[in-house]
Amino acid sequence: MGIKKTSTKLSQTTVLKNIVKRCSSLSKKQHQHCEDVPKGHFVVYVGINRSRYIIPISFLSHPEFRRLLQLAEDEFGFDHDMGLTIPCEEQVFQSLTSMLR
Repeated sequence: MGIKKTSTKLSQTTVLKNIVKRCSSLSKKQHQHCEDVPKGHFVVYVGINRSRYIIPISFLSHPEFRRLLQLAEDEFGFDHDMGLTIPCEEQVFQSLTSMLR
């Protein structure tokens, strides 16, 4: 008796699509700072101070980044107007994103 990988993959794909859709709708609602987000990127807020980072959508394909998004969903959910907030220290986030680039 095992877990079906296809259902897990489908679930992850669905979650990632919802994240991108949510990020896109947030940027449309919040006209401030929209013009500095290039196509193919989205904004996340990191840490206690909610520092703003512009992230390429390609990061969504990295398991480490998806894990951070899962933590964000667990802690904050995605149904709020605060923007996508990543619950980790800025230094850790910067280290991870520099490895992914």
